[in-house]
Amino acid sequence: MHLQDFYLARRRIAPMIRRTPLVAAPDLSARVGAEVRCKLETLQQTGSFKVRGAANALLQLSPEERKTGVLAFSTGNHGRAISWVGHQLGIPARICLSRRVPAYRVEAMRKLGGIVVQEGESQDEALEVADRLQREEGLPLVSPFDDERVIAGQGTIGLELAEDWPELEAVLIPLSGGGLTSGIALVLKALQPSLRVIGVSLEVSAPMHASLQAGQPVEIEEVDSLGDALLGGIGLDNRYTFAVCRDLVDEVVLVSEEDLARGMAYAFHEHRLVVEGAGIAGLSALLSGKYDPRGQPTAVLLSGSNVDTAALARIALAHPADSFA
Repeated sequence: MHLQDFYLARRRIAPMIRRTPLVAAPDLSARVGAEVRCKLETLQQTGSFKVRGAANALLQLSPEERKTGVLAFSTGNHGRAISWVGHQLGIPARICLSRRVPAYRVEAMRKLGGIVVQEGESQDEALEVADRLQREEGLPLVSPFDDERVIAGQGTIGLELAEDWPELEAVLIPLSGGGLTSGIALVLKALQPSLRVIGVSLEVSAPMHASLQAGQPVEIEEVDSLGDALLGGIGLDNRYTFAVCRDLVDEVVLVSEEDLARGMAYAFHEHRLVVEGAGIAGLSALLSGKYDPRGQPTAVLLSGSNVDTAALARIALAHPADSFA
């Protein structure tokens, strides 16, 4: 992929997405000894960055493909984005989910117009269902991460970061299948090769991290997590994101379930922000000390706000504001 692909993607998706703000985080900056700013992808139309890649993919469908519709598989936010973009463009969208996807995410996709097919016990098994439907019905399949159109859409965040903060030296990005991380890394490394790209994954399930350690894509067990949107494998036949992450990601940091909970509570109390477990991974890495910015100006991507509000209320009560004093 070339830098031009990302500029073209930005022009293509501009009518459907928001250019999200990069806001100062003075308390967090003081805690870690470096200037930190938060990129608020929580403010996107569907509550996460996924709408960028979904829009870039669906806007490039042929007239015939738009008529027949698309397939997707998801742990939640990609399916929500495909459902919303499909509805806006009049494109039928069928979303394959595992039974592990929380009910509030499933219902959100249905409300946005998605046709939900829920089978299997993991994202990999949901992918198998999508592959079967693709063979049977011939519909185009839009991957949540391993698709150049999706990667280019997510990478438009990198263009905004570079333009809004030229002094930026490091960025922390939630890492699962790697579409988001790959897109941002391809842009920022092209513009500033010395900039550090840090992927943040779950201690309980980190498929890209395990694959990078093994030197090839591997399967790992999918377990329940507060950061459920980061669950799912990268695919043994991964075409794009494994290689990009191998070549361009400087470090992968793993955060615990408690780190995520404290991060969510901190964002709520300190910034009055609603951020889901997966979306708070980068901030949690800083707050917990799992990543030391070493004085470098650092951006943290807050990638999604699609959290069950009752769960957030429980977390905020369990980690009151004075616990961060």
